[in-house]
Amino acid sequence: MADFVSTRRDGSVAIIIVDNPPVNALRQEVRAGLKDHFAAAAQDKTVEAIVLACAGRTFIAGADISEFGKPMAPPGLSDVIEVMENIKKPTVAAIHGTALGGGLETALGCHFRVAAPSARLGLPEVKLGILPGAGGTQRTPRLVGLEKAMTMIVSGEPIPAKDALASGLVDEIVEGDLTAGAVAFARKALAEKRPLVRVRDRTVEPVDAAKLDELTASLLKRARGLHAPAAAAKAVRWTLDVPFDEGLRRERDTFLELVRGDQSKAQRHIFFAEREAAKVLDMPKDTKAREIKRAAVIGAGTMGGGIAMCFANAGIPVTVVEAAQDALDRGLGIIKKNYQSTVARGGLKQEDMDRRVGLIQGTTDFGAVKDADIVVEAAFEEMALKKKIFGDLDRLTKKDAVLATNTSYLDVNEIARATNRPGAVLGMHFFSPANVMRLLEIVRGAQTAPDVLSTAIDVGRKIGKVPAVVGVCHGFVGNRMLRVRGIEAERLLLEGALPQDVDGALTGFGFPMGPFAMGDLAGLDVGYRVRKALGERNEIADTLVEQGRHGQKTGRGFYIYEAGSRTPTPDPEVEKLIVDTAARLGVKRRTIGREEILERLLYPMINEGARILEEGIAMRPGDIDVVWVYGYGWPVWTGGPMFHADLVGLAKIRDRLAAFAKQSGDKTLEPAPLLARLAGEGRTFASLAAK
Repeated sequence: MADFVSTRRDGSVAIIIVDNPPVNALRQEVRAGLKDHFAAAAQDKTVEAIVLACAGRTFIAGADISEFGKPMAPPGLSDVIEVMENIKKPTVAAIHGTALGGGLETALGCHFRVAAPSARLGLPEVKLGILPGAGGTQRTPRLVGLEKAMTMIVSGEPIPAKDALASGLVDEIVEGDLTAGAVAFARKALAEKRPLVRVRDRTVEPVDAAKLDELTASLLKRARGLHAPAAAAKAVRWTLDVPFDEGLRRERDTFLELVRGDQSKAQRHIFFAEREAAKVLDMPKDTKAREIKRAAVIGAGTMGGGIAMCFANAGIPVTVVEAAQDALDRGLGIIKKNYQSTVARGGLKQEDMDRRVGLIQGTTDFGAVKDADIVVEAAFEEMALKKKIFGDLDRLTKKDAVLATNTSYLDVNEIARATNRPGAVLGMHFFSPANVMRLLEIVRGAQTAPDVLSTAIDVGRKIGKVPAVVGVCHGFVGNRMLRVRGIEAERLLLEGALPQDVDGALTGFGFPMGPFAMGDLAGLDVGYRVRKALGERNEIADTLVEQGRHGQKTGRGFYIYEAGSRTPTPDPEVEKLIVDTAARLGVKRRTIGREEILERLLYPMINEGARILEEGIAMRPGDIDVVWVYGYGWPVWTGGPMFHADLVGLAKIRDRLAAFAKQSGDKTLEPAPLLARLAGEGRTFASLAAK
C-alpha cells in the first residue's frame, strides 16, 4: 500500500501523495491507502492541515475502469471521501494535469482546491456510459451552480483551471511549485481561521427553471441515443429536490444500473479498444519513431486541405503542393474559410487561427517536398497517378522521409513498388472532413519498416487522431465492409424498400445517416468511378449518375435537395426508377420490415469483419470496432460491429446469413469460416482478443 500512497511532512502540514503511474487511477490499493493516510493524519495531533498531491504527470485522472462490472473491493470511493470531508483540519487538494471523474470527486472531498495553470478538471463519466458515482452529481452543483454543473456533467467535457477558478471549483491557481503553493494555502487558511465548510453542506443556488430546461435540452440533443447523459441530467436536478444523502443514494443506484447496461459495456469496450488499436503486436520493442519537424501534403482539394489543417493544428509546419495555381489558391482559401468559421463560432481565437494559417505554405513547385520529414499524398484515386507521384517523391525527398498515401482502397504495396524504398511507404487513410473526423486508418504495407509504422502512429496521435493499424486489401477495413453493405442496400431497393426506408433503419439504429444520404453527400460519381474501375455495376446508383444526378452537389441524387439545402426529400422519379429496374430484372418487390433491413445491412458487414480477422488484415476485433465508430459513425453505444455481434449472438447471425445466402443465391453471404466456428463453439469475437 505504501507503494501507492505515502505521507511526508512539511512542518505541521501532512502531504499525502498518490503515486500510481501512469495516471494515478483509483485502484483498490489507492482507495485503501487514501482512507488510511487521511484517517492517520486526522488523528495525529501534530498535524494541523493536510494537502493531497499526486506524483508524476497528473492528479488522479479517474477510476480504474477495469474494476467496473466486477465486485468492488472495499473501500468504495464514497467511503474514502466520507473520511476526508469529516476531518476538522483544513484539507487542500493540489491539482495538476487532469482531475477527472473519481479524481475530481476525491478533490471535492477536501475543503479547498488549488490548481496549476495548465490543469483541467472534469467529470467525463458519460463518455463511458455512466455518471459520477461518488457524489460528483451532488457536490459539483453546490460549488459551481446548477447550469455549470449540468454542462460539465452531461457533456463530460473538462474545463481549464482558469474556468474552474471563475466558477468556484478551485480556490486558487498556483504558479510555480504546486505542492509548496498548496501548503502555503493551507497555512494561510489556518492563520485566517477560514471556515471549514464541507462541499456537501453548501447551498445550491436557485436558477431560472426555464433556462435550465433549455440548457438541458440542448445538451441532450447532442447525446441522441445515449442513456447516461439523460440520467446524469436527472441526477444533477436532484440537488434541488432531495437531501444530500438521498441524492447520493440515488446517484449510486443509477451508477450501478448504468454499469450493468449494454451501453456502458459498449462504451467501455471502445475506450479500451481505442488504446489497443495502435499497438502492433509484432513490432520490435526497441523501435523508435522518426522525428517529424515538417510535413508536406500533395493535393489542395478537400482532403488535402483538411490534412494540412491537421498538421498545422498540431503546430507542425506543412507545405501544400498542387499542380495548378488556381487549384492551390482555391484550396488555401477553403482552409482559411474553415478556420474563420471556427473563430466565428467561438471555437478558436483569432491569434490561434493566424498562427495556424501561418504554418501552412502553398506552392506549385513539387520540389518543395525536399525539406519534408513526412509527405502525405492526397491526389485523385487513380493508381497510375499515384505511382507517378511516388516515383517523383522517391527522387526528390530526403532519404529518411516517410512517404504516405491517403488512398481509401488502392493497393499500398503496388504504390510502394513505384519507389526504390518500399520500406518508407505506407497508407495514412484520413476520413472526410480530415480536420474533423478522428479516425486514421494506418495501412501497413508488406515492406513497411517498423520505424516508419511507428512514426505514422506517433504522428496520428500528435495530430489528434485515433490511429488504427490495418493490412493491405481492397478497401482495407472500413471501405471493404462498407462495400458489402452497399451491395445489400441496392438489393433491398430492388426487392421492395425505398431509400428512405433503408436510411431510416440505420438512423434509427444510431448512425448519423444511411447509405443513400451518405452517397449523396459524398457524391454518387465517386463510387461510380470506383465500380467502373473494378468492372462492377450498381443498377440504381450508376443509372442516377448517368442521368447527371450526382447527389447534393447537383441538387439531385437518391433524394432531391432544394436550393442551398442539405435536407433530403424523397423523389418520386427515383422510386419509379427503382420499380422499373426491378421489373426489368425480374425481381418481385414486397414489403420489407425495419428489422430485416437492419439484419441485411449489418450482418454481412459483421461477416466481412470475420473474414478480415481471418486474413490478418485487422489484428483484433476491437480494431474493426474502432474503425467503424470513429470513421463511419457506427453508434458508440453499441460498441462497433464486432462487439454488437457478440451482443446479438453469433449463432443467430450465422443462421440469418445462411438464410440470406440461400434466398438470394449470393454465396458471399454464407457465414465466414471464423464466424461459423465461433458460433458452433458458443464463443464470441471478444474471446479472440482474450487469448
